[in-house]
Amino acid sequence: MTRGYIVHTFGCQMNEHDSERIAGLLEDDGYVAVTDQADADVVVLNTCCIRENADNKLYGTLGWLKPWKEAGEGRQIVVAGCLAQKDRDLVRRKAPFVDVVLGTHNVHRAAELVGEARVSGPITEILDEAVLDDQAMFPSALPARRETTYNAWVTIQIGCDNSCAFCIVPAVRGAEISRPFADVIAEVARLADEGVSEVTLLGQNVNSYGRDLPKDARITFAELLAQVDAVDGIERIRYTSPHPKDMKEDVIRAHAELPALCEQIHLPLQSGSSQILKRMRRTYDRGRYMDRVALIREHVPDCAITTDIIVGFPGESERDFEETLEVAEEVGYDGAFTFIFSPRRETEAASMGEQLPHPLKVERLERLVEVVQRRAAERAQRFVGRTMEVLVEGASRTDETRLRGRTRHGKAVNFDGVAGAGALVEVEIESATSQTLSGVLARPLTPLL
Repeated sequence: MTRGYIVHTFGCQMNEHDSERIAGLLEDDGYVAVTDQADADVVVLNTCCIRENADNKLYGTLGWLKPWKEAGEGRQIVVAGCLAQKDRDLVRRKAPFVDVVLGTHNVHRAAELVGEARVSGPITEILDEAVLDDQAMFPSALPARRETTYNAWVTIQIGCDNSCAFCIVPAVRGAEISRPFADVIAEVARLADEGVSEVTLLGQNVNSYGRDLPKDARITFAELLAQVDAVDGIERIRYTSPHPKDMKEDVIRAHAELPALCEQIHLPLQSGSSQILKRMRRTYDRGRYMDRVALIREHVPDCAITTDIIVGFPGESERDFEETLEVAEEVGYDGAFTFIFSPRRETEAASMGEQLPHPLKVERLERLVEVVQRRAAERAQRFVGRTMEVLVEGASRTDETRLRGRTRHGKAVNFDGVAGAGALVEVEIESATSQTLSGVLARPLTPLL
């Protein structure tokens, strides 16, 4: 009898990529993807632990999954990802009915562990970083079930060597380890042969790529970008996430020189106050950050710059926050992920004094969002009247009679016309908001699918 599965993903692109591999392994083992939980025999929760409410989300989800499991013979629950890596014993204590707990370095064993648990009972398996092999570190070579055929994630690095006061990733994902560049290029070439035209290179700090590789096999991130750009069939290259301290001029120049490298750079700010950045252990100040922005504007004037900003970090004064608003005004981000600081257990920031009251954090977030959205709307007007290259994703989420796609700048576009998902088309942009562009198909760049 065929067994069905569902994977629920929480968190970042690394988790999304891991979920594709877990799904691929399950399908290789004979499982089929289902959309209705009533039809599932295995539910996988691929967890995140960046913010404190991730715990509540996991245990809340497990609470309503328990009766689902009890209602069907042979049903299994798998908890994977960062929370599983960090809190394996806690997950077991709070939810002993979970069948498999596997960490961030155990993706390659997912289907195998599900099968073993059906026979032997609950399993917890977390590999120690010291005993990792290439397959455990970089599961990109594993089977994958991608939601699309035209774009794909490619892991180039795992772990993080930074020590940001608010972040638990280094404790969960381990030290930075770069994937051998030949393996990266081989995967990109294979994906291109399969019809993928857009790749996103993944790592916790991608622009420090290569520093840990042996000298005779070491290349810089800019050199890696050039090699990916040279792969036939790859039309677009993106990457996430870089760190401002490692954003070098050679990478910025690559955006101007490499045809496939998109005109978009995600440059996390976190705070516009040098004092708060120091407390965060971000290892750059406002001046150095703005130097990077100036360099981007010099070499890639039309580049879309997006960012991450945290408000309400411990000790953030009104003046500190105003400095963040000043940077947001000056840069004019094309988009921003904005967050209220929430203390994360086992991080330095959680035990800092001068924790701010929640209502003040909310009020500051609202002020920040107003600035970000206003400036993004103003920046988006530069696209009105232009004809933009768009990678079609499918039907518009708000109007099924229209299509939706994304520009090289990362802007979502809703437009009138006929084209298949994965096609490259040119769209005349007629209007713009802070979030999306709107237009009409001008001409296809690839044959209709």
